[in-house]
Amino acid sequence: MSIYTLRPAILLGMLLLCGCSSVPEEPLRVEAATYYVAVGGDDNNPGTIDSPWETLQHAADNAAPGSYIYVRAGVYNQKLHITAGGSETAGPVTFSGYPGEAAVLDGEGLSVDGLEGLAEIDHASYVTIRDLEIRNYQTAVQGEVPAGIYVHGSGQSLSLLNNRIHSIANTASPAGKELTGRDAHGIAVYGTEADEAISGLTIEGNEVYDLVLGSSEALAVNGNVDTFEITDNRVHDNDNIGIDIIGYEGTAGDEAVDQTRNGTVRGNIVYGISSNHNPSYGASLPNNNYSAGGIYIDGGRSILVEQNRLYDNDIGIELASEHKGRLTSDITVRDNLVYRNRLTGIALGGYDEERGGTSDSKVASNTLYQNDLLGGGNGQLYLQANLSRNIISGNIIVAGDTGVLMSNDYTSNIDNTIDDNLYFAEAGADEAVWVWKKREYAGFGAYQRGTGNDRSSRFADPEFADASRDDFRLAPDSPAFK
Repeated sequence: MSIYTLRPAILLGMLLLCGCSSVPEEPLRVEAATYYVAVGGDDNNPGTIDSPWETLQHAADNAAPGSYIYVRAGVYNQKLHITAGGSETAGPVTFSGYPGEAAVLDGEGLSVDGLEGLAEIDHASYVTIRDLEIRNYQTAVQGEVPAGIYVHGSGQSLSLLNNRIHSIANTASPAGKELTGRDAHGIAVYGTEADEAISGLTIEGNEVYDLVLGSSEALAVNGNVDTFEITDNRVHDNDNIGIDIIGYEGTAGDEAVDQTRNGTVRGNIVYGISSNHNPSYGASLPNNNYSAGGIYIDGGRSILVEQNRLYDNDIGIELASEHKGRLTSDITVRDNLVYRNRLTGIALGGYDEERGGTSDSKVASNTLYQNDLLGGGNGQLYLQANLSRNIISGNIIVAGDTGVLMSNDYTSNIDNTIDDNLYFAEAGADEAVWVWKKREYAGFGAYQRGTGNDRSSRFADPEFADASRDDFRLAPDSPAFK
């Protein structure tokens, strides 16, 4: 059986062998209090469903561990700053839209002070924010950074679930060729404490869109963050990076822990991500800058990226490090569908020799289809600088109009393994193009002989059900199964 058919099982948990004779009991949970916030409420009320509070901030200041705060239908022109959460025994403090009602946190006209969230979790643990619409938090002041949800400091067991976050923006006017300090985030998580990480972070089921980001990202996890899951989110139509997992930016102070790590990015749909109309990358618009990745691992470590769908972005998935001498490492990218992105499908390595690189990572069992839409020759796989000990195997790789399947214009690549892939280009095996360590090879056989790569790989049509309609299921007799 070919490796094309293999789909490794998802590791959903960990068995801890402790030598104990019995399983420890779950901690007892105290009965949770339930409170309500409603338009027309009063913070002098008891917070019941019939006599609700007026502000989310009053709820945050008065909720005990384990409390559940329901936000009734309406528009709340308020900020929410959470500094005290729940506990392991009592459970989280939860802020939730009331079932079946539209609760909207709206930032129109509210000030932005530095990096500030319309909803913010500040050095707190056991907090859940769910089922809210968070919108219209904007500034035109250079250096101020609005975020829909901002989590920072340290803390554990934090969950952001099923929120709709949009229209967050910094619209400072360009001055000169490029503009710095014009930044915003949809969701930003910054682990800033060297002695304690943000851990047990879950970001699931959110929709993050229509953001004006400058040089920042729609969904960013940065610094001392250890154990996280980013799953089943929809991130789309933003003017910079979709999902960004970051290290080495000085966020945590101590370089030893300044690296987001030990996490999963799974089941997300990311599309419409481009920096081509972003004045932070050139004030004359469109600026012909196509550098925004759908999923970008920039300095992260020990991360699984799987079962994501990425299309209509500048770059589908990128594993890189922007900091010289620093590596993104131990990343597994598997079983993702990456198609019709503008610059390339999957990119690895620093974008020049003065950046860092990517090591000890695996790109396996992905489908890459007709990326490189701009016709720049970056191909489906774009291998950049400073790559070491990476494995690229078991992928289905179909070229676009350029016929380029792989592009590698750097020689600073050592001990990488590329094999057992299935390649295809409409023009045929003799016309397809690979670039390896600055040398171009026309034809599959010439590429195999000249590089020693892909000795067990094949060139054949994978026989998708209907790629024109984005149906990439394989026919029963597909060569991928042989």
